[in-house]
Amino acid sequence: MDPIVVSGFPFDIDATALLANLRLDGDSEHAGIVRDMVRSAKAVARPKALCGVAYVQSRSDDGVVLDGVSFHSRVLAVNLKDAHRVFPYVATCGREADAWSEAISDVLYRYWADAIKQALLACAFQAVRDFIERHFQPGKTARMNPGSLADWPTSQQGPLFQLAGDPKSLIGVELTESFMMVPTKSVSGLFFPTETNFENCSLCPREACPGRRAPYDENLYARKFDKR
Repeated sequence: MDPIVVSGFPFDIDATALLANLRLDGDSEHAGIVRDMVRSAKAVARPKALCGVAYVQSRSDDGVVLDGVSFHSRVLAVNLKDAHRVFPYVATCGREADAWSEAISDVLYRYWADAIKQALLACAFQAVRDFIERHFQPGKTARMNPGSLADWPTSQQGPLFQLAGDPKSLIGVELTESFMMVPTKSVSGLFFPTETNFENCSLCPREACPGRRAPYDENLYARKFDKR
C-alpha cells in the first residue's frame, strides 16, 4: 500500500455538543473554562490521518493476505469474501494536541482535555473517511477495527501498521509493546466494500459502551461467521 497523508483540512469542535457530552450547563463557570480550553486546543491542534488502498491476495477460513501482509480473523475473512480491495486507515488527534493536554496538571481539566482530543479525533476520522469516498469511490462500505472484537484482537494492530507503511513518521502515531496507539486518541482499521451492513458492535457484548453504533446480536456470530 502506498500511504496517503490526509492533513491540513479545516476542522471545528462543536462546543455546545461537547458541553452536553460533559453534562455541563452552558452558562456555568466550568463551561466557560471548557470553551477557553477548546480555543487553546484549536490554536495548536493538527489532527491528521493516513489511508490507502490494499488488495486481497488470498483468503482462508480464518484470515486474509492483503498486499503480502497476513491478518488472522474469521470475521474479517467472511466480511472480505467478495471484496478485492480494502482501505486501511489511521487517524489521530495529533501529537500537537497530545502535548497540549500533557501540560495540564489538574485532574478535572485533563478529563475535559481528553474529551476535546476525542472531538479532534472525530474530525480526523471524518476527514479520512471523506477522502476515501472522494478519491477511491468504494461505494457502500463497512469497517473493522483491531481490538474491537475477540476474533480480531489488539495484536492485529501490528500487521495493520505494517500494511499502512510508517504511521509514526507520517502522522506521529506509534504502537506500544502491548499494541496500544500513542497518542491514545487515535483509531485504526479497514474500510471494505460491502452490500450488507456490518458493525463491530453487533458482535461485542460490552455493556454501556459510549462508542456503541449498533445493538449486540448474540446470535450473529453463529448465524454468519461460525464454520460449523
